[in-house]
Amino acid sequence: MRQTTTISKHLLSRFSKLCTLSLFLVAILTIANYVIHISSIISLILTIAILITLILIGLYLLRPVIIEIEHSLQERIETLEILDKERASLAQRVKERTAELTTANAELARAARLKDEFLANMSHELRTPLNAILGMSEMLQEGIYGNLDEKQTKSVHTIEESGRHLLSLINDILDLAKIEAGKVKLDIIPVSVPSISQLCLRLIRQLAVKKRLKTLSNYDNEVNIIQADERYLKQILLNLLSNAVKFTPKGGTINLEIVGDIEQNIVNITVSDTGMGIAEKDMEFLFKPFVQIDGGLNRAHEGTGLGLSLVYRLTELHGGSIYVKSQIDKGSKFTVSLPWKEINPDHMKQSPQIISNATILIVDDNPKIIQILSDFLETITDHIIIAGNGIQAIEKTKEVQADIILMDLQMPAMNGLEAIHQIRKYNQTIPIIAMTALIIPGDKERTLEAGANQYLTKPLNLHTLLNNINSLL
Repeated sequence: MRQTTTISKHLLSRFSKLCTLSLFLVAILTIANYVIHISSIISLILTIAILITLILIGLYLLRPVIIEIEHSLQERIETLEILDKERASLAQRVKERTAELTTANAELARAARLKDEFLANMSHELRTPLNAILGMSEMLQEGIYGNLDEKQTKSVHTIEESGRHLLSLINDILDLAKIEAGKVKLDIIPVSVPSISQLCLRLIRQLAVKKRLKTLSNYDNEVNIIQADERYLKQILLNLLSNAVKFTPKGGTINLEIVGDIEQNIVNITVSDTGMGIAEKDMEFLFKPFVQIDGGLNRAHEGTGLGLSLVYRLTELHGGSIYVKSQIDKGSKFTVSLPWKEINPDHMKQSPQIISNATILIVDDNPKIIQILSDFLETITDHIIIAGNGIQAIEKTKEVQADIILMDLQMPAMNGLEAIHQIRKYNQTIPIIAMTALIIPGDKERTLEAGANQYLTKPLNLHTLLNNINSLL
């Protein structure tokens, strides 16, 4: 802009000089013509000579300006060329960076997929033997294979207890991985808070008795049904109560209190203890995964450090919040606040009675699982049919009219998902319960979409399975 202004000034200066000279020469010619009275031909020749002279003088005067304009144009051309090169270079860098980001995103997606596959495979490999261990121990305690003496019963109970503990650790790791990946979907249904609370208290009562802990509970009569995921609400309560038992010394007290806040439409579930307490400096680490306050090889308490992390994330998924108050050597108080909308308990689904003459088709390629399921179900019905893969399942459903199908998903020849899809082409009414030890994100949705009525993960709780069968018959 400054260079253009300078050129304009130079042009005006040269042009003004040229105009002044032109006026001066025209004046001389006019005076000479008036005084001397030269002829018209000479006057014309003089005029042409003056014009030529003016043109030459003008070219002479304008020459530096023209040169300056040429230099300015050349500089502009060079500047534009540099800008073009910069733009091309920038475009290339953007392209390269985009390619790098695309590659990085692909690697991240691949890493996430491999992590999911690893967790799913490890889950399958761990759950499959656990399913056999827990199933067999449950049936031994039920006396299906004969009565056990007191010592045998105690040993079998220890096996089941250890298996359940291992299963809970596996579930915690898998649940946290799914939550972190944003792949957990809550199954929101009407849930009885007092029933869930009493169940959780029963589950931790044996551990509390061993440590001579006093367990107290206080329920608000106004609080009955809330909208929540039943499984995850139980996990929240069980994790808080288990932590209270774990960190409370012998002879201490654990209290579970449920209070409704009508004005804010929330239910406050508080678990308090008289345990070791939590230092203020440790509060920031309280809800981080794989972190234990008494970490290290010499720690006094077992566990993975996932319990409170899961409580925090599951509470958030429910749209709730969690508050902690604690003092060293005086105890801790954890309050989970969840949205509350009272629902008529009559609307809750009731479980129908067992139908003893039902024909049940068990589809699984694992002989141990088949033995466990058939032995257990034979105590209820004599009509049990076995299929070892999806192809056999299709053949059996065409040969015999089964009342319900228990379908494993991972099988050779034809997997359970494809078998369900094929069965639904000619039979839309038969209830199908899908069973799997390989938990893959989105697997439940795909299975239900294929036509399964329910989706259960192994190890199976036999009584839970029985309740699910009853609900579908």
